[in-house]
Amino acid sequence: MEVILLEKVENLGGLGDQVKVKPGYGRNYLIPSGKAAPATPENVAKFEEQRAELERIAQEKLLAAEKRREALDGKSVTIKAKSGAEGKLFGSVGTVEIAEAAAAAAGVHVEKSEVRLPVGTIRLVGEYEIEIHLHTDVSAKLQVIVEGEE
Repeated sequence: MEVILLEKVENLGGLGDQVKVKPGYGRNYLIPSGKAAPATPENVAKFEEQRAELERIAQEKLLAAEKRREALDGKSVTIKAKSGAEGKLFGSVGTVEIAEAAAAAAGVHVEKSEVRLPVGTIRLVGEYEIEIHLHTDVSAKLQVIVEGEE
């Protein structure tokens, strides 16, 4: 399936690129989320008319993500969780808790889907460096300290 990208998509291409994708990925994700349109001659012509507007919107999103990165980058947040004597948590600290703590500390909105936990949820007391993926080109590093409370 051939689509034209209406915004930059990570690991796929940039604004205006015509790419071949698997039909399910195009039909079920890219087109419904507004990230792409089928690459028909009508859609290509329509895109070329709207290119300047779409580029302006993409630039605004990038600038907003940069501002959020400035507010978040290098911050340290502390999350308290119930733990046992050896430092194992009863439960875990996940993306929801980290997003809420980061938003409270920096004063900016953070979605749980923007928090990247490469090894899964945190299950031990300690310090962790977490990546917040704000935009395809913008990421922030956040120091998360998990303290146990018995």
